Amino acid sequence: MSQHLASIVWQRGEQVFSDNQYSRAHEWQFDGGLRVPASSAPSSVPLPMSVAENVDPEEAVVAALASCHMLFFLAFACKKGYIVDHYEDHPVGTMEKNERNRLYLANIVLQPKVTFSGDSQPDQAAINALHELSHDHCYIANSLKANVVIKPL
Repeated sequence: MSQHLASIVWQRGEQVFSDNQYSRAHEWQFDGGLRVPASSAPSSVPLPMSVAENVDPEEAVVAALASCHMLFFLAFACKKGYIVDHYEDHPVGTMEKNERNRLYLANIVLQPKVTFSGDSQPDQAAINALHELSHDHCYIANSLKANVVIKPL
């Protein structure tokens, strides 16, 4: 069993808190020393209380899913003898209301575009099989309630 740790830090500073106009800007700190500016999504808390330039939790989940899927895809492609030159994805997460009328990430669409080189070139069926295998093994996909769709480009 492995653990994955992060620290989330927010401070009120000089802001009035009771008026609900406080900044949602905060920082994610990771064990390797990386610090990531974070905020609520402007769609959840309007500007200027949110910071549009910062990472919000919803887009972080979408990025984490796409990253995890890609890492498994690269590993499985390598095991099959394929050479991947470039992998690019522009995933999209969609919020909807659940049965309790609460917003959640209902759908995440991965749109990976992969470029291969070398003598062994996978056909579309082999690429689709690699994506299915990657999705089946992806830690993040196995942790989510969201419907995940993979549409290779």
